[in-house]
Amino acid sequence: MKKILLFAALFSGAVNAATLSVGNNLELLVVDGKEVKSGRFSHAESVELSEGKHQVVVRFDGEVKRGSKKVIYTTRPYLFDVNMTSQDAEITLPRLTTESQAKAYFARDPLWTLETATGVTTLSAVELIGDGLGAYSDIPALVAEYNKKNGIIIENGNPVDLQKTVVEVDDKTGKVQITGDALTQLKLWYSKASQEEKKTFKIWMAEHDFS
Repeated sequence: MKKILLFAALFSGAVNAATLSVGNNLELLVVDGKEVKSGRFSHAESVELSEGKHQVVVRFDGEVKRGSKKVIYTTRPYLFDVNMTSQDAEITLPRLTTESQAKAYFARDPLWTLETATGVTTLSAVELIGDGLGAYSDIPALVAEYNKKNGIIIENGNPVDLQKTVVEVDDKTGKVQITGDALTQLKLWYSKASQEEKKTFKIWMAEHDFS
């Protein structure tokens, strides 16, 4: 299958970049909130990324055997945080050749790995689950909704988990404490607001002079 290479300019202006690719029958869908465009008859399989953490969405979408026939098996999208270095990296799965094998593998917690020249690490994956017909027709929107619910924003081309930044939980007492600077807290609450709430907030800001 022909690989499609997307340049770093689509996602960041950084000079130091490495290639993130995916294994056989895997498809890159979204990187840092932006859709990865595929060819008419081929999947997007690689992208140039700057060093640092990136939010990557991938799914299995490939040909497998059902008895003597060949069929296409497609999973839901899976979301990862991938820490890129100056080394090229590849997201991989074990080789899945039959439909029954693929179904069994994804029915349990599938193991995704990130391979580089220096070793293999396990990726922590989140399965994105949509609602209703056409739930996966707009995967960037599905990712945006996930990020909104979880207080994640894409800032300077990298995902930032605002909840981890400003919410601190005491391991002994379970007490929750809001930490972090005021700007980070504002970003967290704004990211969770609905469009109507954001509109109301902007009107309120315009009516008050905070200069």
